[in-house]
Amino acid sequence: MTDRADSKWIDDWNPEDETFWKASGKRIARRNLIWSIVAENLGFSIWLIWSVTATRLPKIGFHYTTEQLFNLVAVPGLVGALMRFPYAFAVPKFGGRNWTIVSALLLFIPTTALAVLVTRPDTPYWLMVTAAATAGLGGGNFASSMANISFFYPDREKGFALGLNCPACW
Repeated sequence: MTDRADSKWIDDWNPEDETFWKASGKRIARRNLIWSIVAENLGFSIWLIWSVTATRLPKIGFHYTTEQLFNLVAVPGLVGALMRFPYAFAVPKFGGRNWTIVSALLLFIPTTALAVLVTRPDTPYWLMVTAAATAGLGGGNFASSMANISFFYPDREKGFALGLNCPACW
């Protein structure tokens, strides 16, 4: 068993306290913001990649209907919207850094699925929809990243930090 004092877990966080903020809070918040920006941009890109991919599938030999192609674009958005709830609650449960790493690593699932399936024009539609649905993990990543950063900054700087953290805001 490890002593909680020896761990990297943050037990006491008060960004509104000027002394705390200047002594250590600002540095920790900035480090978390940088890694969060990287993870969120990755998640956002993977979440939206099907909107580009679906339009190109017929050109590389896929024979899906227009309705099926629209569904391939819509499904990641739906799944991403649903994943926002558990992902946002995961931040306080597992810790911002831990969850940022886990949620970013989960993005290998939709990335690998897309990379493999687009090389196979005979892929059944149901399998392609399943792969597109996994891209919704990027939407969950997006939500958890925003929830993570909101904990780290004092109210007077929260808007700026969240603005930097949001690739859709740029």
